[in-house]
Amino acid sequence: MVQVKICGICDPASARAAVEAGANLLGFHFCDSPRRLTPEEARSIVEGLDARPVIVGVFIDEDPLVARQVAELVGLDLLQLHGSESPGFDGGRPVMKVLKVRESEVPDASAWPDPIMLDSWSRDQRGGTGRAWTWELARDLLRGRKVFIAGGLEPGNVGTVVRNYRPYGVDVSSGVESRLRVKDPAKIRAFIEAVRLAEKAL
Repeated sequence: MVQVKICGICDPASARAAVEAGANLLGFHFCDSPRRLTPEEARSIVEGLDARPVIVGVFIDEDPLVARQVAELVGLDLLQLHGSESPGFDGGRPVMKVLKVRESEVPDASAWPDPIMLDSWSRDQRGGTGRAWTWELARDLLRGRKVFIAGGLEPGNVGTVVRNYRPYGVDVSSGVESRLRVKDPAKIRAFIEAVRLAEKAL
């Protein structure tokens, strides 16, 4: 089953909507981001959920000790590393390294464990860009690794990505928002339904 990650969760209603729609992972930003939360805010949201998906903390060049403290406070299952971290980063939890696809080049992923994430590169933004990239570039890597595709996904195109590339997972934030920091439950449902329908066609 393709893993669906709804990222940039900022409020309890968005988290509940994602869980009720069948999201496999929820992402919380603990980095320089307009969707940043305090660990205490994230913990409160997680504790209020009836069901518990995989809880992911997004960090950018954070001190491993700080990441470990946040992970323990919130109850993170996975650390998503969006900066220039080096292999061996030890924040007390498994990591998912985000590698940025720049022009026609997919970065070397050999030093990082699965899963990994591929996102679009931006000169002025270290976190997620919300912009699509040439997914075809990752076809070889997708065959042999557990890869999340991120960047520019939304309900209208995620089914095509799943059918054509069969990624391990897909990640979305702005593509299911009604406005910054607020998820749209209908868009979340449409996104996840598109993924599941595409899976049936494989």
